[in-house]
Amino acid sequence: MRLFIFIFILLNCNLINAKIIKPNPSIKPIDVISIQLEALKNNNDPFDDAGIIQTWEFAHPNNRIFTGPINNFIKMIKNPSYSMMLDHLDHKINTIKENDSISFYFVELIDWKGNKYGFEWIVSKVEDDSEFKNCWMTSGVSQPLPMAKGV
Repeated sequence: MRLFIFIFILLNCNLINAKIIKPNPSIKPIDVISIQLEALKNNNDPFDDAGIIQTWEFAHPNNRIFTGPINNFIKMIKNPSYSMMLDHLDHKINTIKENDSISFYFVELIDWKGNKYGFEWIVSKVEDDSEFKNCWMTSGVSQPLPMAKGV
């Protein structure tokens, strides 16, 4: 019986990890945002807070200094300041400026209540010798800017 439980847990852990996309240098900056927003749009799929965890995977190491470890990041996203991102209805990514090391975007998001918000989103290439070298990762997201009633 113990062996069965161990195998069941091991298989579920592998399934969970298989669903999380890890940063790699081949992922473009706009795709980083797309991965994060799609995950937040379906936050509890395939498990509770999977979207937030996926978003954390692409948080730039310098950004993680300000957001703290994953448990603090989860609390921050669930706080009213960013909770409109969770299970939102739709989003649009607008490119402002892209270059070789930093890219700027404006994201329009409609929350599950139909309210529209805007976010300034910055994605930077990691240039140190860490495990994330040459990966594009989110280095900053502004506070939400209320825009209008959506749908």
